[in-house]
Amino acid sequence: MYMPPAFQETDLPTIHNMMRTARLANLVTATAGGLECTPLPLLLDENEGEMGTLYGHIAKANPQWKAPAVGEAMVIFMGPDAYITPSWYGGKTSDGKVVPTWNYVAIHAYGRVEFFTESDLLLDVVTRLTDRHEASRPQPWAVGDAPPEFVEAQLRGIVGVRLPITRFDAKRKMSQNRTPEDRASVKAGLLGSADPGDRQAAALIAE
Repeated sequence: MYMPPAFQETDLPTIHNMMRTARLANLVTATAGGLECTPLPLLLDENEGEMGTLYGHIAKANPQWKAPAVGEAMVIFMGPDAYITPSWYGGKTSDGKVVPTWNYVAIHAYGRVEFFTESDLLLDVVTRLTDRHEASRPQPWAVGDAPPEFVEAQLRGIVGVRLPITRFDAKRKMSQNRTPEDRASVKAGLLGSADPGDRQAAALIAE
């Protein structure tokens, strides 16, 4: 990923938090037959390994896990993003030398991907993923709410994903290269938007 120094994020706890707030990731592997990509939710265990380890699962019918990966896999996490109009820059009225851009958060996590089918490990991953995403609900659903034989049958239809992270490309492009006045104007413009994603991006802009 192209990484101008002003936009690079290197603090590991901050990177982990950015990954946790991304609800869906993309697992990309290079194979002899070409690139394979699967969108999936992932669980980050920040205490496993030097940089953390990712866990998830894909359908057993998905051919990605059967094709040996060439080198490292890449997992793409996308955070808040927003279109930035030149109308928010002071230069629009002073000299007209402004152009549109896009603010965004993106993280590429790399590592050797592993696939597994052990039912106890799959149950652990499914349970932890479910608990994470059900936690905010008034009456959280739990894997144990389903009949055991049904859960066992469902586990036979998936394959686990494990990726110990070896390195990151982490980028937070949130108008850091603009003047304080421009950043304040961009933030105000995004906060006034009806799009929830724009308002999420606004919260990441430092004035």
